[in-house]
Amino acid sequence: MSAVRDVHTLIVGASLSAAAAAKRTVDAGLETVILERKELPRHKICSGILSPRGYRFLLENFGPLPREALHEPTSCRGVTFHFPCLIPLTMDFFGGTTPHLHRKYSDYWAIKRSGAEVHDRTSFVGLEDKGDHVMVRARSQGEELTYRARQVIGADGPSSLVTRVVYPDYPKQIPWFFVGQKFHDIVDCPLDQDYFHFWFHPELGHYTWSHARDGRQIVGVGFKRGDNFDARHKKVKRYLEDKHGVRLAGHEDEEGCAENFGPSLIDRYVFGKGNVLITGQATGFLNMIGEGMSCSLHSGAIAGEAVVEARLHGKPVQEMYRRMIASEVRRTTDQWNPLKIAFGRPHEADFPAALLALSWRERRLVVRDIWRFLLLYKEFNWGRQIGALALQRLVGNGYPMQRWL
Repeated sequence: MSAVRDVHTLIVGASLSAAAAAKRTVDAGLETVILERKELPRHKICSGILSPRGYRFLLENFGPLPREALHEPTSCRGVTFHFPCLIPLTMDFFGGTTPHLHRKYSDYWAIKRSGAEVHDRTSFVGLEDKGDHVMVRARSQGEELTYRARQVIGADGPSSLVTRVVYPDYPKQIPWFFVGQKFHDIVDCPLDQDYFHFWFHPELGHYTWSHARDGRQIVGVGFKRGDNFDARHKKVKRYLEDKHGVRLAGHEDEEGCAENFGPSLIDRYVFGKGNVLITGQATGFLNMIGEGMSCSLHSGAIAGEAVVEARLHGKPVQEMYRRMIASEVRRTTDQWNPLKIAFGRPHEADFPAALLALSWRERRLVVRDIWRFLLLYKEFNWGRQIGALALQRLVGNGYPMQRWL
């Protein structure tokens, strides 16, 4: 049996949220180890379009991005929303262009800049919270490893194994979606490559997007898990050709993953228990255009700060974390709040201004199409929950913690 490795903070998953958490704990002088089951640098399924807020975080905490951490085009100006009525809404990001991250190298760069000790090719197996420490079991190339940590941070993505250990029934409590993308050589593509393109079209799926990457065009679709990916993708590809003149050659490769889409809409986040914190997309954080990197960075930093503050003040880390994470909950859930969307500016592009720039007839058609798209989610019974939360937010300063796990 191998010796037990003692560390203060152990983080599972070499993600952007892990890098942000580690930056806080390492800077505070706490011995920090990151476990990653793959060999680094590792591939990461992601569009790579970072929000302005996420970009600011990277610059302030890790410095300028190296060129190898970017795809081509290296930046994105904003988003374009498309509707069945074929009226596009193009919106530039507040604050200018943002980077198009190559997650294989951007994550590795951030992890190295965090200063944490990294154990890659090391799989998380399980944990047991003993009250004053957590025993973590892992496996590396056939060898069983044991860690004793004061706190553990689960930063291992939507299908988090840490979450499944802490809350075994959680995967059954939320709907799961499959998000996949295929990469095509371009024959002709009138879509502006400086923008991320998103379709509010119920017949195409719950989440449909396209953008340029490294000389090819990504066609992505998201739908309730269990549907046929190839059939969904072919339908979207035909639609893009018929309605937008996008002609693409056959795809060379494809990728996909499960997503815990929904918690951000209904304030049903999962933040952990005892000395185990859950952060990043594992919690359910996701911005409205499906960008989760900025949420991951900020929530990861908050998890790291909670560990530091709990040690400094002798308070339970979970208590500190839930109090501190409320600001990120407010910012993210506001993006799905219909009252905030209608009367505020919760996003990083000006949707109300783009809508008001249309004629009355065009506005009516766009609003009609958005409503029809939202009905796609009716089966999940989210409407009343979103409405109730919007009213609570109207009279309060945030969203109820009682809904969090």
